[in-house]
Amino acid sequence: MRSPTLCNALLATALVILPRVAAADVITDWNEKAAICIAQVNQAPFVGTRTMAIVHTAMFDAVNSIEGGYAPYKVKVPAAPGSSAEAAAAAAAHAALVKLFPDLKAMLDSEYAKSLSSLPDPGQAGGVAVGEKVAAQILALRASDGAEAPNTYRPVTSPGVYVATTLPVASQWAGVKPWAMEKCSQFRPGPPPALMGSEWARDYNEIKTLGAKNSTSRTPEQTTIARFWTVTGPASWDALVRQLAAAPGRKVIDNARLFAMVEMAAADAYISIFDAKYTFNFWRPITAIRNGDLAGNKEVARVDDWQPLVDTPMHPEYPCAHCITSAAVATVLEAEFGTGTLPLSMTSPTAPGVVRKWTTLKEYTDEVSAARVYGGIHYRNSTLVGQAMGRKVGELVVHDYLTPSH
Repeated sequence: MRSPTLCNALLATALVILPRVAAADVITDWNEKAAICIAQVNQAPFVGTRTMAIVHTAMFDAVNSIEGGYAPYKVKVPAAPGSSAEAAAAAAAHAALVKLFPDLKAMLDSEYAKSLSSLPDPGQAGGVAVGEKVAAQILALRASDGAEAPNTYRPVTSPGVYVATTLPVASQWAGVKPWAMEKCSQFRPGPPPALMGSEWARDYNEIKTLGAKNSTSRTPEQTTIARFWTVTGPASWDALVRQLAAAPGRKVIDNARLFAMVEMAAADAYISIFDAKYTFNFWRPITAIRNGDLAGNKEVARVDDWQPLVDTPMHPEYPCAHCITSAAVATVLEAEFGTGTLPLSMTSPTAPGVVRKWTTLKEYTDEVSAARVYGGIHYRNSTLVGQAMGRKVGELVVHDYLTPSH
C-alpha cells in the first residue's frame, strides 16, 4: 500500500495534469478525484467507465434523494429536513471510491475532509448520512455485475502451431450487467463489409495509405490528431463534460444528473462494443494488410512490412470503441446543451502541449473517428458503425433514465 505522503504527492501531480474547469462544484470536483484514482491504479478504459458510472449514479441518487425533481437511477432514501445536497454528493463519491480503491483510502479521506470543510455546517450530517446510504446500495447493486469475470479468450491455432501469446483484452466485458440497456447485444450491428466487396477494398486502401507509420499522404495535423486521441476511456471525454458543466446558472442537481447520464452511456457503450467485437472477431488493418493476398479481392494488395502509426489495441477491430463512446457521450451532451455552437477544447496526455478545439459536438466526434483512420487502427466503415451505435446508447439513456418526475 502506498504511504499517505506518496499518495498526496501523486494527487498534486495529477491535479496539475488534469484540465480544470473555471468554476468547479462538488460534482466536477469528485469527478476529477475519481479520474485521479483511475489513473493511479492504471485501470483499463472500460473498467474506468464502470468506476465513473458507480460514482456518478451514487452522487445523483444522493442529491436527488434530497432535492428531488427526477426519477432516481435505482435508489432514493429518506433525508432529514435541511440536509445538504453537496455533502450528500461528496459522501456518496467518497464512500464509493474508498470501496473501489481501498489502497487510496488515506488520500481520499484527506480530500473528503477538505470537501466537507468548504461546505456550511448546517445540513452536513443529514447529507452525509444520505450519501453513505445511497453509495452502499449502488455498490451492492453492482457487486456481482460480472466485472470480475476472468478473461477466458481461447487463442485460435492448430495443435503445435505458435501464435502471439499476449491475450486480447475485454473478451469477457460483454458479460457485465448493463446500466441502461436490457442486454449487451441490444444495439449489435450487422456484420462488417464482405472482403470481396468494393466497400472493403476502399477502406483497406485508404487506411493502408493514410494510416501507415511512414505515410507520405497523412498531413502533420492528421498525425497530431491520431496521437492526441490515443487517450481513451473517461479521460477522453470528462474534461469536455466538466467544461460544459461550468456554464453559469447550473445547479448541483443539474450536474449530478448530467454526469450520471454521461457515465452510464459510456459504460454501456463499452459493454455493447465488446459484444460486437468478439461476435464478429474482425481482423485489424495490420493483420489484413500483411495478409492482403488472402482476402481474395483483386482491388487490394499485400504489404509485407506494413505498420500503423499508433499501436493497435488488443481487441478485434469491428466496430470502433472510441467512436461509440464519444458518440454516446456527445448524444447526452447534445440533449442537455443543444446541437449548436459550443466553446469546446481539450488537451491530451498523449499529445503534450496540443490543444484541440471544436465548435460543435459533432466536430468532436468526427475528429475522434477520423483519428482512428489516421492512426491506422480502424477502417472508415467501422468508425461510422461505432458512431451509430453510440447515438442509440446515448438516446436510450436520455429518454428512459433520470427523467423529470413531473
